[in-house]
Amino acid sequence: MKDYVVLFPGQGSQNQNMLLNYDKNHIFNRHIEQSSEILGYDIKRIVANETKLNNTLYTQPIMVATSIAIWEVFLSQTKKLPKFAAGHSLGEYSALVANGTFSLEDCLKIVSKRAKYMDDAMAGIEGGMAAIMSNNPELDLANIVNEICKKLSTADKFIQPVNYNSKNQIVIAGHKTLIDTCESEFKDQGVKRVIVLPVSIAAHSTIMKSCSDKLDKLLNNINISDENILFPILHNIDASEKIGKVDIIKSLCDQVCHPVLWDRTINNLFNNNITNFVEIGPGKVLTGLNSKILSDREGVSNYALDSFDGIEEVIGACNV
Repeated sequence: MKDYVVLFPGQGSQNQNMLLNYDKNHIFNRHIEQSSEILGYDIKRIVANETKLNNTLYTQPIMVATSIAIWEVFLSQTKKLPKFAAGHSLGEYSALVANGTFSLEDCLKIVSKRAKYMDDAMAGIEGGMAAIMSNNPELDLANIVNEICKKLSTADKFIQPVNYNSKNQIVIAGHKTLIDTCESEFKDQGVKRVIVLPVSIAAHSTIMKSCSDKLDKLLNNINISDENILFPILHNIDASEKIGKVDIIKSLCDQVCHPVLWDRTINNLFNNNITNFVEIGPGKVLTGLNSKILSDREGVSNYALDSFDGIEEVIGACNV
């Protein structure tokens, strides 16, 4: 049996077909129904409504519910647990359910509150996010992004790097006026593309500090298990494992107002002798990022479980 890691996607991977590939699986359907009961609304109806699905108040809990439903289907088919897990932004919460730190019910309540806290943090602020992308391996994209963000930011309005997704893709967030007008600055420095994302929340920026403070109070009143954990998680805040309730809470609170260090996380997993990466959740966003992050590494295999065929492929290839 080969060692493998599971990766859970975050907001942005949702789509209206996200339930279809498992809709004949009774384990998947049972968990979607269970999550619907916890949340107090029919997940399938929300997914069918694109406007509601893309509203962060629904997106966050539905992404966790769907990822965990897929995880449970996978768990029913495999004989071996992953060596590690990680989740991109919101996906970190799915990972914490999968490894036993949170119950599903508690986690759905947490991410529902997290979504509201993030929305509340934007009160009176027009926010936005943009992906900065390069295809030039010689370009120091991180340095360019840092310098331009500093150059354009003022005391009242700012942009900041918030997702270090790969060496060639960094997401920035902040005030919308700067997001909408920064493209020429980046292209002057050799950046290939600046893609403004269809969101109004400046996730992982310092605008989210009030959200972080509210999360701290919420999480300290939630049952967090730090015993009998099934496998360790590398956290977004510093790409390292957290042990114990205090460190887990601090990591999750810091995460919402600090950058996601995804590139470093994946490289740290590879350096722990992991070459099999399994994305568990809707879409293939993380699978695509992995192919870029580890493009120069030998022996790496990436799998996406957005359909049941993906589960059979992983079990066959990794003998798990």
